[in-house]
Amino acid sequence: MKLIGMLDSPFVRRAAISLRMLGLPFEHQSLSVFSTFDAFRAINPLVKAPTLIGDDGSQLVDSNLIIDWAESVTQRPSLLPRDPAERLRALRLIGLALTVCEKSVQIVYEHKRAAERRDAGWLARVSGQLCAACDALEQAAVTASPWLLGAGFNQADLTTAVAWRFAQMEVAEVVDAKAYPALSAHSTRAEQLPDFLALPPV
Repeated sequence: MKLIGMLDSPFVRRAAISLRMLGLPFEHQSLSVFSTFDAFRAINPLVKAPTLIGDDGSQLVDSNLIIDWAESVTQRPSLLPRDPAERLRALRLIGLALTVCEKSVQIVYEHKRAAERRDAGWLARVSGQLCAACDALEQAAVTASPWLLGAGFNQADLTTAVAWRFAQMEVAEVVDAKAYPALSAHSTRAEQLPDFLALPPV
C-alpha cells in the first residue's frame, strides 16, 4: 500500500498519521502536486493529494475517505468515539480543524497570485473564517484533560494538531499563536507522540 503526497499538506499528513496509528503499514511516496505534477499525474490523473494506492492497485483520494476505509479494516481501536454524543463532539471538532486546513490553503493559494491580482475582500473573508474556526478550537482546548474529549486521544485531537501546525507554518500572520495558547499547547503535546514524530510536515 502506498500513500502519495507531501507531508507539508495537512490532508496528506492527517491521513498518514491516521494510517500509522491504526496499524496499517504503507509506503509513503513524497510527490508534489506542483513541482512533480507530471510524475503525480502518471500515477493518478486527478493529481490529488493524498492518493492511497491499495495492494490491488485501487486508488482512493481525500483524507476523509482514506481514513474511513482504514477504520473499516484495522484491528486496532477506532480513532473515533463509539458513543453517539461523544462521536458528535469529535466530528464537530474535526469539522472545525478541517476548516482551518481549507482556509489556510486558500490563503496560501491566493498569495501565489501577483500582489496586484489578489482579492483583498476574498482574503479578508477567508481569514475571518479561519480565525472563527481557531477561536472555537481554542475554547475546546482550554478544557482539554489532557485531550480534547478527555483522557483518550482521538481523530479530533489528531486533525486539530495537524491543522494548527500547518496554519502556523503557512499563515501565522493571520492566526498569531499568542492569541491561541491552549490550541498551541494541544498541538505541541500531540506533536511529541511517536506517530507524529515519525511523520514531520517537511
